[in-house]
Amino acid sequence: MGDPKRPRRKYEMPRYPWSKPQLDSELKLLGEYGLRNKHELRRHHASLSKYRTLARELLAMPTQERLKIEKELLSKLQSYSFVPEGANIDNVLDLTVESILDRRLQSIVFRKGLANTPQQARQLITHGHIAVKGRRVTSPGFLVKQVEEQDIRYSIGSGFQKEGHGVGVAPAKEAPA
Repeated sequence: MGDPKRPRRKYEMPRYPWSKPQLDSELKLLGEYGLRNKHELRRHHASLSKYRTLARELLAMPTQERLKIEKELLSKLQSYSFVPEGANIDNVLDLTVESILDRRLQSIVFRKGLANTPQQARQLITHGHIAVKGRRVTSPGFLVKQVEEQDIRYSIGSGFQKEGHGVGVAPAKEAPA
């Protein structure tokens, strides 16, 4: 067994960690999504691998056994909008890590214009300025469900709720006279 004081790793190391194309693609994703380190990226790779493995196992099961598990898996993935409505197991096998990274709170805050950069979105979240459905969330890796997306805004008591705070949509520049 493992050491009870140390938590188990939630990600797997890549098979070839020094592969140049893999390093380049990881670095591109880190910059594009504003991730802190490769551990975050690998954690999402691990969850993607878990979903895809389950989908492959479902394809190997007899039809009667797999229907209930397949329905549960697809409804969970549809709630996060990883797969479209009416999707099947083949859509689960087509998932990419970008589809998971797009559902992170950090990515959605940046996309909604509450922050100017993904890094600034991360900082706003960790400092407690962002709320989902009125509840303050301080984890940038929080996966946002599709129904919660429209309820993302600045938290109550945050100084960023006021107009002219300087974050989010850039203020209009006046033309020189």
